[in-house]
Amino acid sequence: MTDPTSPSQNLFTGLSAFPLTPIRNEEIDEVAYSALIERLVEAGVDSITALGSTGSYVYLTTDERARVAQRTVDHAAGIPVFVGVGALRTREVLANVSSAEAAGAQGLLVAPVSYQPLTDDDVVELFRTVTSATDLPVVVYDNPGTTHFTFTTDLYARLAGLDGVASIKIPGLALSPPDFTAHVDRIRAATDNQVTIGISGDAFGAAGLNAGCDAWYAAVGGTLPRPMLEITRAALNGEAERALELSAGLQPLWDLFAEFGGSLRVCAAIAEHLRLVAAPSLPLPILGLTGAQRQRVAEVVNTLGLD
Repeated sequence: MTDPTSPSQNLFTGLSAFPLTPIRNEEIDEVAYSALIERLVEAGVDSITALGSTGSYVYLTTDERARVAQRTVDHAAGIPVFVGVGALRTREVLANVSSAEAAGAQGLLVAPVSYQPLTDDDVVELFRTVTSATDLPVVVYDNPGTTHFTFTTDLYARLAGLDGVASIKIPGLALSPPDFTAHVDRIRAATDNQVTIGISGDAFGAAGLNAGCDAWYAAVGGTLPRPMLEITRAALNGEAERALELSAGLQPLWDLFAEFGGSLRVCAAIAEHLRLVAAPSLPLPILGLTGAQRQRVAEVVNTLGLD
């Protein structure tokens, strides 16, 4: 089992920012991507997770993913880099593991990607195979909105018992503060405190950290790192009310995520509005937001003073 005091597990705390992988003319815009990583370095994020769902990993070839992994590490200036390695076939997962290792990544994000529905045993074997193939610590990626696989607390416990699993990325839930804390406590007890717990779903970042999560795996943190860092620092410093107030100030942004089906299209529209990437920046067949929707995103960004 993972030692909760080990340096590898301590990597998975604070704000982990998930940058876009900008696409231009159906190719990765490596110059714009490098600038996004340098922006995260300047902000001082705790870690960078390349090739998460915000990074459109499932739409990229193994070669493209290897190049993104290397470019992330090359421009991260020593900030820990975690790389998403999920793929339909385990052989491709292992190829992505090898390229992440070669790039110098310090951790892996593993999602149970599939076309056919997976069983719990399928998922356990996937993680057993990955952790047996690498010494890099692994983050369990629980995101039913994209993978359509639902984890249970019992499955968390089984995975936490594997050598190499160091963190679990849980989805956000609309719970009261006491219920959210109880939810995190149940996961911590089931996993015998062997892993860190990271919240995802950006609107729930403050609530999850206040409830006892160790990390915030933030999609929008890859595009707007500074306000997300402010929330993270407040929550982890015990300033729960301030963290909630800061998050409440971003409610118009969270509302856009809910209305437009998640964070990816909104994050891309923000990055395009701020001229961090060229438009359009998403891989086809994802068209991104309509002109009217993009205008609403721009209005929220301008009103909130986000940059």
